[in-house]
Amino acid sequence: MFGMEPLGQDLIVKGIPASGGVALGQAALFVQRELEIPESKIEEKDITAEIERFERALLDTRYQITKIRGEVAQKLGEDEARIFDAHLLVIEDKALIDETIRDMEKTMFNIVYCFYTVSNRYIDAFSRIDDEYLRERATDIRDVSRRVLHNLMGIDSHGARTLEGGILVCHDITPSETASLEKGKVRAIVTDVGSRTSHAVIMARSIQVPAVVGLRDFSKRVRSGDTVLVDGYDGVVIINPSETTLYRYGQIQKQKKTLEDRILSVRMLPSCTRSGDDIPIRANIEGIEHIDQVRTTGAEGVGLFRTEYLFMSHPRFPSEEEQFQAYRRAAESFAPHPVVIRTIDFGADKVDRHSRYYNEEANPFLGFRAIRFCLEFTEVFKDQIRAILRASHYGRLKMMYPMISGRDELMRANALVDEVKEELTRAGIPFDAEIPIGTMIEVPSAALCADALAQECDFFSIGTNDLIQYLLAIDRLNDRIAHLYEPSHPAVLRTIKMIVDAAHRHNISVSVCGEMAGDPVYLPLLLGLGVNEISVVPSAVAVSKYLIRNVSLNQMVELTARAFEIDDAKKILTLAEGFYREHVLEQGL
Repeated sequence: MFGMEPLGQDLIVKGIPASGGVALGQAALFVQRELEIPESKIEEKDITAEIERFERALLDTRYQITKIRGEVAQKLGEDEARIFDAHLLVIEDKALIDETIRDMEKTMFNIVYCFYTVSNRYIDAFSRIDDEYLRERATDIRDVSRRVLHNLMGIDSHGARTLEGGILVCHDITPSETASLEKGKVRAIVTDVGSRTSHAVIMARSIQVPAVVGLRDFSKRVRSGDTVLVDGYDGVVIINPSETTLYRYGQIQKQKKTLEDRILSVRMLPSCTRSGDDIPIRANIEGIEHIDQVRTTGAEGVGLFRTEYLFMSHPRFPSEEEQFQAYRRAAESFAPHPVVIRTIDFGADKVDRHSRYYNEEANPFLGFRAIRFCLEFTEVFKDQIRAILRASHYGRLKMMYPMISGRDELMRANALVDEVKEELTRAGIPFDAEIPIGTMIEVPSAALCADALAQECDFFSIGTNDLIQYLLAIDRLNDRIAHLYEPSHPAVLRTIKMIVDAAHRHNISVSVCGEMAGDPVYLPLLLGLGVNEISVVPSAVAVSKYLIRNVSLNQMVELTARAFEIDDAKKILTLAEGFYREHVLEQGL
């Protein structure tokens, strides 16, 4: 699979396609600068100060990673961004932290040297594991530990930013280094190592540059200044390409540019099918800093405002007033379109480990998180509810709860909302007394009792990422089993149909805000199932609208009916891909 082969005058290298696109430029070799770790003895009286210094560095690292996570979620979606939860878990690793402190107290070396020594032991241990998926976790630890060391030593961690233009060629690149690159500064990324589970691959896609990884010793064979053509679609890199090759790739790029231009041309037009059915397309956002970007996409408001980033990007939980200002700005910015605010969806593992909210868990994704956290720490939840209700006076806000598993949780959450409404009324503070309240359907138990839930809320929003993961018992981030994560699985389609039918029986609407909605291959299936609206990452708004405008609702209903006659996920996917080619790819060329 890998290696070099001549093709005429071309020298072709085959690797792993990591980020789609084609780029041509001069090779720019990047060598990661080695850190000079200070090694010195400390005194007994310095131990407390060193521990405090260590904890500040961990906190700074958390904020930096959370910011990167938010940026990736905004550009690629929550499913891709969730990979960076692994980085957050590294800095919360009690064993790593405690071992570092114990090492310092035992050896009396400074905290920087002790953390460097301990983290290297973890990196070495994971690097020796045969399993590729687990071996990739060594890269996570290496990247996080390097960022912690930068923060401990007061060094700017954006070392790769000085490389501008050309094709970035290196042995390996960390997600942090990739995050420091901006679109336009580097045309493509090529690395000797890496796999489809590499987090640097995700970052390459987030800055929308082509990338090919797993090229073995390519960085040693290419010379700085060589002309390099990178094909991120097929995982091919060509050194000093011939005129014939350049022409061929130029034609490919021209066709893709024509399609992109046609897709972008409809982004500000109404989102309605050829049969005249309105299908609102809203955007997913992580915070108010993305508002201006979203408004240029043609999205009709916000279908998912993930509020947890307001909490995770500060050293303390934001106050009611701080939240109110953020929600008010969103409401005013998108009026008259709605903004759907999801109440906080994070677990105790995502808060300061020294706070009373911290609770170490073996599996935080199935643990004390989301609505479970809110219903226990009601003072935090009520602050947020109060801020949302106050902001509802300034636009069309909706509120929804995450990870509801049954009617009891929904009723308890609604009771808290009623309490806050009474408090605001007594205080004479204006709010929308009829603010719509909905629930996420992302847990199989919620899907099974959708009829009961529909009687207690105003709308459903299906979170397909978690729903599919829980329904099929598949971690799509685990490379060994990710191929089993199939949105086209018959059980997934039948479950969504069950949810939609329950909602419509009780005259409430259904939205889908997961990655499935933002994929134009699966979108027709969802709309054919009866989904009323979708919410997608901003970059997916245009292509979603282009597809909707090129088909009728009956065509999508017929597609779904055909899919229900098939019991094989791969055959359903093939059917959906054919529909996509006919109504998007061939229509656009």
